[in-house]
Amino acid sequence: MSNDGIDVRGPRFGAALTSAVLAAVLISGSGWLLAFQALVFAIGAGAGVQRSPYAWLFKVAVRPRLAPPTEFEGAAPPRFAQSVGLVFAVIGLVGYAVGPEWLGLAATGCALAAAFLNAFFGYCLGCEVYLLLRRASG
Repeated sequence: MSNDGIDVRGPRFGAALTSAVLAAVLISGSGWLLAFQALVFAIGAGAGVQRSPYAWLFKVAVRPRLAPPTEFEGAAPPRFAQSVGLVFAVIGLVGYAVGPEWLGLAATGCALAAAFLNAFFGYCLGCEVYLLLRRASG
């Protein structure tokens, strides 16, 4: 494992929690809950996905119950994905706070779709965008 390699199960666990939180936001219309998720995204984007609150929960509550990891990935693509999630969460907060409400719903729905893809299908949309941008930039 390289120094920046992370257990692939951690970000998927985080994406599952994110999916639950964002679904609750859509059901409740709670800007406060979306603000909490935005904070989680900000920590993951700023400090690294392996230092986010969901990663901590995975580390202490889930990973000890699993077999040792067999697959690792670089930390940069999931960190970029957290940044993209943060952008959508902030746009959603603007929609919920000052309107229009459909903007909050749409931005939250987009973030939920991306988190759901990662959690349940192992497809990190933000990670794929990161890799495409890296290839395009040479």
